[in-house]
Amino acid sequence: MVSQHENNQRLIGLYNLDYGRPGLKFTDPYETKDGSPRAHVALRELTTLWLNTGTLCNLSCDHCYIESTPSNDRLSYLTLDEVLPFLNEIEEEGYGTKEIGITGGEPFMNPEILAIMEACLKRGFSVLVLTNAMRPMMRPRIQEGLLDLKKDFKAQLTIRVSIDHFKQSLHEKERGPGSWLPMIEGLQWLSSNKFRVDIAGRTSWAECESELRKGYEQLFKEHAICIDAQDANRLTLFPEMDASQDVPEITTECWQILGVSPNDMMCANSRMVVKRKGEIRPSVMACTLLAYDDRFNLGSSLQEASHSVHLNHPHCAKFCVLGGGSCSA
Repeated sequence: MVSQHENNQRLIGLYNLDYGRPGLKFTDPYETKDGSPRAHVALRELTTLWLNTGTLCNLSCDHCYIESTPSNDRLSYLTLDEVLPFLNEIEEEGYGTKEIGITGGEPFMNPEILAIMEACLKRGFSVLVLTNAMRPMMRPRIQEGLLDLKKDFKAQLTIRVSIDHFKQSLHEKERGPGSWLPMIEGLQWLSSNKFRVDIAGRTSWAECESELRKGYEQLFKEHAICIDAQDANRLTLFPEMDASQDVPEITTECWQILGVSPNDMMCANSRMVVKRKGEIRPSVMACTLLAYDDRFNLGSSLQEASHSVHLNHPHCAKFCVLGGGSCSA
């Protein structure tokens, strides 16, 4: 049976028969290789502002799109003082932002993570934190701080834990030996303390979605984790991102061909703040997936970053348009 993803690629292929050789596509911001107008996405509403709190991580995962490791500091730790101007701008300009997403690296390695979370929560934003739920999160200072935040802002706070597969062997294949049991311990701590916990899984395995959800369901039951694996909002299975794969470019005609709306793309409703190593101030990027690509650096303020984004990267096609992926809650 042909998957929806495979069918989408076939449909685009019928329209754009010559994908071109790798290296020639995704170069011109306004036209695809064959001269067709490149699809672009307007910022409809800044529903979610992402904060990348730094690329340092306690793990070195093979599949990490941002190449986070214990030594990769290409994105520096964001400080509270650097975050506050963006929160102020949201309020002053009336952007209507509802959610602050916090990612890394491993966010709980950032020395100011609790202060950043508190500042966002106090202003009424929902906060979504992406974590591996391992040692950085389980330090006593972080645990105590999280419990305090939950006490005051329980309904606003969601912790999303990455579990690459419901089997220990496959999870550790990606994240390294010894990464499973600490994650389970952290997940159990969050669940037993009644945090709202979501899970990020992956679709790169041999199983279909229903089989994956059944496997996660058994895992949650075994470890007394209160998560409904059949709820796509609680267990998100993300499409793979491999920039080396030859994927079709997205033209303006593709929206109609695929029956997909540009308003449903991440860059229609979100931006991400990063602090590149050596730079004086943070920058606003078009997408959480493209933190290093200067073509998607939109400026130093949310106002500067409010213009349209041309889909000039393989991730735009594979993850968002064809894969239907979204990092937000």
